[in-house]
Amino acid sequence: MSAASVELPHGDLPLTAEANRLMDRNPGYRVEIIGGQLVVTPPPDVPHSRALTKLMRPFIAAGLDDGVTEVHQGIGLWLPMNADDYAIPDLAVVDADIDDHLVENNCYDPVCFRLVLEVTSSNWKNDLKAKVTAYAAAMVPVYVIVDRKHQRLHVLTDPDCADYYTHRVHSPGEIVTLPDSLGAEVTLDVAEILAAGRPKSAPDGD
Repeated sequence: MSAASVELPHGDLPLTAEANRLMDRNPGYRVEIIGGQLVVTPPPDVPHSRALTKLMRPFIAAGLDDGVTEVHQGIGLWLPMNADDYAIPDLAVVDADIDDHLVENNCYDPVCFRLVLEVTSSNWKNDLKAKVTAYAAAMVPVYVIVDRKHQRLHVLTDPDCADYYTHRVHSPGEIVTLPDSLGAEVTLDVAEILAAGRPKSAPDGD
């Protein structure tokens, strides 16, 4: 997202009701509940959106959006950590029968998710810390982070309740092949993705 997330008190309202109220009052903002805390993030900037567009192409080219799986942006994933927790990953590869696994509040059972992906912005710590714990607790098999802050790509696999056993960090110049559990071979060009996520006025390496 384009600015740091903001945690807000929820008063006497249930967290999900407060989250929905905030979304209604702030169109385009993303509201999530992670670790029992409301996290509100402003709309994405253009480089963030450009990186996501670039990222969708290899997944679609591999056939993951036409058959037993689908590729989506911004759909809700119900989290097991607290009663109202949910996240909205930037990108996800899910089973094609996901419609049968709606939990509530437009969020879906994590059993349907084969991969989640986040493109960082100034709230990068959330993606690199809190969401690692959240997605591991949900047993999402693969978590990919496009770390625009440090110009790296993280691939986390083998979830176990609160963390991922395997965490590989990739730099520009590497071509990364994602795990076979996705159902097709997907390779990512780290330099190309990170370049797409940089503001056009910024020199390489910022």
